Amino acid sequence: MSARRVVLWRHGRTASNAQNRFQGQLDVPLDDVGRAQAADAAAHLNATTDVAAVVASDLSRAVDTARAFTALTGHELAQDPALREVDAGQWQGLLGEEIAQRWPEEHAAWRRGEDVRMGGGENRTELGQRVAAAVERHAAAVEGTLLVASHGAALKAAVLRLVGLPVTAGGALAGFRNCHWAVLVRRGDGWVLEEYNAGPVGAGVGAEG
Repeated sequence: MSARRVVLWRHGRTASNAQNRFQGQLDVPLDDVGRAQAADAAAHLNATTDVAAVVASDLSRAVDTARAFTALTGHELAQDPALREVDAGQWQGLLGEEIAQRWPEEHAAWRRGEDVRMGGGENRTELGQRVAAAVERHAAAVEGTLLVASHGAALKAAVLRLVGLPVTAGGALAGFRNCHWAVLVRRGDGWVLEEYNAGPVGAGVGAEG
């Protein structure tokens, strides 16, 4: 048994997203815009996707995004801390400009796509390994389509890992927008990227990323 299709869904907007504040693993809730985005995206996914199972990062912004879907469908919601956003260490809670001022070399290297430790926390390789392994673990227990609610950097790193691309290829993919998703389809023993940054019109309002 294994999922043939995985939908990787980023959470709705938070106040930190709107401020360009680095959240990392801080538990920041959805704002009003984020809740509206989640409702729009959930309705679209429910109408267009036959989901077999739903799992989310245990951070509240991902859980509440996923619950917008499960409230419509009655699915059980599993939570997995391995799907959390990157551990960004000392960068967490800071504005992008503050990080650039305090860690100019590390921030510049990160912006170039180098595999640096963010604020002394994880690098992109470690992040991709962690999140991709969690996706694979949950997919292995599902027949049909698995819906995963997680975070922007986490999902981008997982996509690269799951389709066999190096972390240095990340610059070729835009960041996940709030409440947008990617779709991976099983091909043989691997995954193929079928959709990226997809989402309904309503989920695009106020989207960050």
